[in-house]
Amino acid sequence: MTTTDKADRQTQIRGLAAQIMGLAHDGLLVNMRFLDAALSRLAAECREGTGAHLFDGAKLYYDPVLLLRQYKNAPHYAARLYLHTLLHCIFYHSFGTDKMNPVYWDLATDIAVESTILDLDLHLTRMPSDDVLRERLEILGGQAHGLTAEKLYRHFRIEEPSEKAKEEWHKLCHYDEHIYWDRREELELSQAEWRRISERIKADLKSFSKDKNNGGSMEQNLREATRERYDYTDFLRRFMVTGESMQVNDDEFDYIYYTYGLDTYGNMPLVEPLEYKDSNKIRDFVIALDTSASCRGRIVQAFLQKTYNIMQESENFFSKINVHIIQCDSEVRQDTKITERGEFDAFMEHGKLTGFGSTDFRPVFEYVETLRKAGEFDELKGLLYFTDGYGVYPADMPDYDVAFVFLHEDENAPKVPPWAIRIVLDEEDLEGEA
Repeated sequence: MTTTDKADRQTQIRGLAAQIMGLAHDGLLVNMRFLDAALSRLAAECREGTGAHLFDGAKLYYDPVLLLRQYKNAPHYAARLYLHTLLHCIFYHSFGTDKMNPVYWDLATDIAVESTILDLDLHLTRMPSDDVLRERLEILGGQAHGLTAEKLYRHFRIEEPSEKAKEEWHKLCHYDEHIYWDRREELELSQAEWRRISERIKADLKSFSKDKNNGGSMEQNLREATRERYDYTDFLRRFMVTGESMQVNDDEFDYIYYTYGLDTYGNMPLVEPLEYKDSNKIRDFVIALDTSASCRGRIVQAFLQKTYNIMQESENFFSKINVHIIQCDSEVRQDTKITERGEFDAFMEHGKLTGFGSTDFRPVFEYVETLRKAGEFDELKGLLYFTDGYGVYPADMPDYDVAFVFLHEDENAPKVPPWAIRIVLDEEDLEGEA
């Protein structure tokens, strides 16, 4: 084969591959009009010689030779690849991966995307292995209590899959490589832009799936992807108490009069710096730890450690404090009073979690009221309750701030009372704290 013939053949291959990807794009657009904004954003670009299809969070780079080979064996492969990658974008799986175990996160995101594709049940994306995949997903969904990427990731962190299982899932669910996911500076679209697209899809999906028995998995993944994330450090500031600390108040000190007095009268300044300054610092505070069987000890410790790390910052911590760490399940099991940093350090190093029964929130509030009547608090600003949410809430509203902090979203958990703040943290935010 001459050089010219080889070049002509490569041009023909690229042309056929581009035509196949174009047909896949158009087929998805016709069948799922609610994806029009997302499809217009995800560019498919030919990249020869890679031996794989690559996704960097903004573009799908397909190998034309590999695509034609896969298309020959499965005519719906291109549409499946396109939709697979597009769902990674819509659920923004490529964002925030720095806190994740890449092996488990890649596996979890691929499975979540494939579960969504099967749930949508489009003819142009069906593959020969779908029946086997559907059976496997039904079992895994029961074990992980759902098939969103976040739930699957948490499941794999606790129940580590064997190498054989990972290989089997890879064969069933893997379509694109994620090697560029950590190169955030190269992305053309920000997470905020994809979030706007995802919010629009979530609204449009209701009309699409209203008369169809599908779309459930996509709704769950969209709900997880678009839910509000919280900065726990900023949140904790809501529970601070305005107090007076002994330090020079530079904000209210006039240096002009101070230096003028020294120059004119020797060592006699006209003004002196104020010795006290009002600042927001944590003083009277309650941390309730749900140690019921559903809250694992390692995670409870990690939450407490993260809270401690935030609280001990010099600007947020009094030299003398009054923090009660209450361990509880269906009753109060232990109350540890912290008045200085040394006691907090000792508790973190030697304290043990007790309880692990069922959950009832009411005893903690009753116990706190007993402490208040006994004069234990000068000014109780807030109670932070770390729990899974499955318990009996008190009926009456207390006269201090209350926040129930959950580790992850759970639609089946009882609703938090309207007078309480509801915060959902990510388990990954607590990694490395304990």
